[in-house]
Amino acid sequence: MISALFPGSFDPPTYGHLNIIERARLIFSEIHVVIAVNSAKNYLFSAQEREQMMKKIVEPWDNVYVHLCDSLIVDFAKKIGAKVLVRGIRNMADFSYEFDLSVMNKSLDSEIETVFLPTDPKYFVLKSSGIRELASLGGDISTMVPKIVAEELNKKFKD
Repeated sequence: MISALFPGSFDPPTYGHLNIIERARLIFSEIHVVIAVNSAKNYLFSAQEREQMMKKIVEPWDNVYVHLCDSLIVDFAKKIGAKVLVRGIRNMADFSYEFDLSVMNKSLDSEIETVFLPTDPKYFVLKSSGIRELASLGGDISTMVPKIVAEELNKKFKD
């Protein structure tokens, strides 16, 4: 049995994120979606809001778990016994960033491996920051995020 982590900010969760989770859960025995908690970052959704949305979205999958994390991801992986970090990539810029991060994580814990999964081509353009901007302008995001996320974004920008 191999447990894997899929860390990210998920602000908000997108269909691109879900594509990676759905595919990874068929490869690994457990996927732990780890929502970053970083007080230095300015998130649209609180950690608890992101956690609740993600828990509802992945509820049908019995081998996917959602956690909050405010520590180094390699420390969290060690804590739960995971040996693999799953990273989704859309393009060369993502790969370059994620590759550098994987080297750093490997230097922090030599037992951690990183697996890159390219996003399904139909999700290449999905980026949380772009979705937030589109939603703030009243654009249609229904093909980019699950219904619960679209509803939460609409609530945020109505207020």
